[in-house]
Amino acid sequence: MFSLNRSAFLSNPASISGSFPDKHRRILPTRVVVAGSSNRDKSNGSLLMATDESTATLKEMRDGYAEVVDPKSGVSGGVQDVYGEDTATEDQPVTPWSVSVASGYSLLRDPHHNKGLAFSEKERDSHYLRGLLPPTVISQELQVKKMLHNIRQYQVPLQKYMAMMDLQERNQKLFYKLLIDNVEELLPIVYTPTVGEACQKYGSIYSRPQGVFISLKDKGKVLEVLRNWPEKNIQVIVVTDGERILGLGDLGCHGMGIPVGKLSLYTALGGIRPSACLPVTIDVGTNNEKLLDDEFYIGLRQKRAIGQEYAELLHEFMTAVKQNYGERILIQFEDFANHNAFDLLEKYGTTHLVFNDDIQGTASVVLAGLISAMKFLGGSLADQRFLFLGAGEAGTGIAELIALEISKQTNMPLEETRKKIWLVDSKGLIVSSRLESLQHFKKPWAHEHEPVKELVDAVNAIKPTILIGTSGQGRTFTKEVVEAMASLNEKPIIFSLSNPTSQSECTAEEAYTWSQGRAIFASGSPFDPFEYADNVFVPGQANNAYIFPGLGLGLIMSGAIRVHDDMLLAAAEALAGQVTQENFDKGLLYPPFKNIRKISAHIAAEVAAKAYELGLATRLPPPKDLVKYAESCMYSPAYRTYR
Repeated sequence: MFSLNRSAFLSNPASISGSFPDKHRRILPTRVVVAGSSNRDKSNGSLLMATDESTATLKEMRDGYAEVVDPKSGVSGGVQDVYGEDTATEDQPVTPWSVSVASGYSLLRDPHHNKGLAFSEKERDSHYLRGLLPPTVISQELQVKKMLHNIRQYQVPLQKYMAMMDLQERNQKLFYKLLIDNVEELLPIVYTPTVGEACQKYGSIYSRPQGVFISLKDKGKVLEVLRNWPEKNIQVIVVTDGERILGLGDLGCHGMGIPVGKLSLYTALGGIRPSACLPVTIDVGTNNEKLLDDEFYIGLRQKRAIGQEYAELLHEFMTAVKQNYGERILIQFEDFANHNAFDLLEKYGTTHLVFNDDIQGTASVVLAGLISAMKFLGGSLADQRFLFLGAGEAGTGIAELIALEISKQTNMPLEETRKKIWLVDSKGLIVSSRLESLQHFKKPWAHEHEPVKELVDAVNAIKPTILIGTSGQGRTFTKEVVEAMASLNEKPIIFSLSNPTSQSECTAEEAYTWSQGRAIFASGSPFDPFEYADNVFVPGQANNAYIFPGLGLGLIMSGAIRVHDDMLLAAAEALAGQVTQENFDKGLLYPPFKNIRKISAHIAAEVAAKAYELGLATRLPPPKDLVKYAESCMYSPAYRTYR
């Protein structure tokens, strides 16, 4: 893509003469070179093209104001077929030159700078927008009100999602202003649960590039691919290979909806600049036969690459990212299958600034909810017995962070604190007699006990005070399971964390009803408030969006070079510290999302403080007030005035 402004080509003749090689001049048939009027030349000229057939020379262009009139035009200075496309035959190649100027029609098409009807009268004159917009001028606040009204007209969540994505591609600041001001209403639209359906149908709704796709075809050229992305000052990458999208399984290249959604939240909730965010999908194929047979599928039509072929592409990507963006680029792994997620985190955790939200982010937000529950119910985590349904990335990640927190609180060895935590997988309770057949990440949780196959039997045998579901299997917390928990505990703590809503282990209504309104409940996807026995219960949502935006901001503002477990503990404790007694009286283990930017600033401050304490921060000296500094670093979606 060729891009320059008027002042650049007028003041730097050499850059123009070197920008049009002879081979390009020969293939462009257009006779028109420059169109412009004398009163625009100093601020908004448009460089088009010179060809062999042109009557003006490059020297005349450099000298300033060569104007060529097409004899077919009835208007002096008129322009026809500027790029030679109309005069070329359909099978004749044309050159897609593009000249970027931040004025006129191109300004209205630039989502980074477009303000729509909010352009002032002065801006419309100075940037040649007069007549390109209706005459009215409205405020950004009125635009937000209008867009919210329009989105509410849609009955189908996916339609609302598509409307939001369309707005993001037209007017970036308005998109983020709308999302920030209405985060509780729109978060389920731009992210879980609606993003799950969007990924399933991504091939049908895909319209414009929203990130970088790296496939096996790009092996050996990954660095070149990254350099094709127009933004150069990237601070956060969210990357997926699409193999385990939420609880929906292998969606291949259609998993791009997840990095796009996550990074929207990095900006809206954590204040990271949109231009500093890069969504990436690594396409190594898919084992989803339905997608392979789908004519609208946008990815590689082959079975997933595994083993060395997979590892080499991922390693090339990780190396290229560091080479292109530096040591302090944050790479968030998202929705990788278990067998790759743990290996990637272990392999690159010591060489890159990496973070797995499914393992570490989920663990931190769940730990925050448990700390909140202990604060208001009394007792400590060390007094609890934990039972998990699900022993994958999320389950083992949460279990490990809980064990670390208990070890920190009690000074007990980690091996001892792990014994308070039991996990059930598809084969039943994880016990020591199964040790030889277990995957490596399950082995720390194999304790001495007789085998137990069914979850309800495990509840009766282990007698947990806290039941946590990360299985990805809907309705597995049956009535018998919840009733067993309620019979063992006055206030049973039940976390049903699997996403999307259809995969949740139980609903809020089921948890409250089957426990006679005594359960302390939280879920991964949102549930509406529920009335039981004249009491209204507001389910908590253990949403990773509480953690990763603030964590990312803290890492960036401190210039951290590695992610440490103590940072995750600090983030969990900071989040729990934002929960008030008023929140808990309503049944909430987490603070309201409407305060999320304030929450993220506090999390960022604690994460940054821990980075400085551990000697992992590089931005020195540290700010005196980390919370205020975090708030000052946050991106604002308010419109700027243009000269």
